[in-house]
Amino acid sequence: MPSRRRRPIQVATALLALGAVAWVLWGSPLLAVRTVQVDGVSTLPAAEVREIAGVADGTPLLRVDVSAARARVAQLPQVDSVEVARGWPNTVVITVVERKPVAVVGTPGRRSLVDADGILFDTITGDAPAGVVPLDVANPGSDDPPTMAALGALVALPADVRHRVAGAQAASAEDVSMTLDDGTLVRWGTAADTEAKAAALAAILDQIEAQTLEPADTIDVSTPDAVVLR
Repeated sequence: MPSRRRRPIQVATALLALGAVAWVLWGSPLLAVRTVQVDGVSTLPAAEVREIAGVADGTPLLRVDVSAARARVAQLPQVDSVEVARGWPNTVVITVVERKPVAVVGTPGRRSLVDADGILFDTITGDAPAGVVPLDVANPGSDDPPTMAALGALVALPADVRHRVAGAQAASAEDVSMTLDDGTLVRWGTAADTEAKAAALAAILDQIEAQTLEPADTIDVSTPDAVVLR
């Protein structure tokens, strides 16, 4: 009999304990947001990421809608990808991967950075970052074949060669060219064989620098197995 009388008490105690745990997790300030940590940003202000994420201080961590916060941050044009996670006991961690500029398009004062996917994601008024190439195309964008052909060429170049490119042009997807910082014209041609063309151009430039080849006004790598210097 005494054991039967104790069972309701044990059940009630267990329910109270579960209720206390649920309150601590769902409504208590003990496990609420005190810090929104932003990782991975270099050009994008962390304060801007926090603001658009919309995670309010004091929100219990279990009640933070991480999917909604992630969707809001992903709308920032500079963001390539983003993850939002709870960091117990009091932190929300936002990890951002920023878009990396490959080229810049437009006229001074109205220029936009472009990433390898052809996304125009930021407007700049001053100088472009180092290694970002001015690109001349009629209709820049991810759905424009000349843009994508030129970007493919630039991405294929070794970093030291890309830093020597003063500008790139694409009248069509079959007519990509570049101008080096010494005025040399590089005829690239189509979007095919980008890796082979990049390797051929790097090798030619190395030979010119080593003075085993004479400098040329034009380097035509459109057929990488038969490079033509003029």
